[in-house]
Amino acid sequence: MSDTAAEPSPDELPDELPSVAPRLRELRRRTGLTLELAARRVGLSPAHLSRLETNQRQPSLPMLLALARMYGTTVSDLLGETAPERDPIVRADRAEPSEAGGWTYRTLGGAGRAMQALRVHVPQRAQGDLVRVHAGEEWLYVLKGRLRLTLGETAHVLDPGDAAHFDSLTPHRIAAASRGGTELLFVHTLLQSGAAELCLGDHAPRRGL
Repeated sequence: MSDTAAEPSPDELPDELPSVAPRLRELRRRTGLTLELAARRVGLSPAHLSRLETNQRQPSLPMLLALARMYGTTVSDLLGETAPERDPIVRADRAEPSEAGGWTYRTLGGAGRAMQALRVHVPQRAQGDLVRVHAGEEWLYVLKGRLRLTLGETAHVLDPGDAAHFDSLTPHRIAAASRGGTELLFVHTLLQSGAAELCLGDHAPRRGL
């Protein structure tokens, strides 16, 4: 996703996401980060983050995950979704689907935890060129379809029933490897760390979640 691409007007923004702009501004100011430092930590340009904070652009799901990691919160919190506080049970009928950047996800964990659990559908060719490097750990389990997981220079194809657990400081990308997309369980830690500055910049090629 390049910042040099033509920007949509606010009237052209997709309507599947509620505005995250106020929450992003609030979290950045609460943590005392400048726009430049917050943007560098999450792997965006200051201009791109500014557009997110002023509702001129909607973030994709991978971008929401990166922002949630940096601020030590969850995608649900960024989107203003209500989650049972410290409730250990998440019933199937409460895991409503949401969409961002072509990905469909359901939140499967409670609020106020040190990790976030999601059920994610990754459509073919959606956000498959994003590379992520950040502090923490990730675990995923393939439910349906095939998944292409690239860790560093090595690509792995995972079938249903396969799982992966890796250090998020390893450059990684996630993409569907089957025509119908991939369904997976995804868990990641929520950390605020200076190591997040290792996120790749906007001008580097990016691939994965």
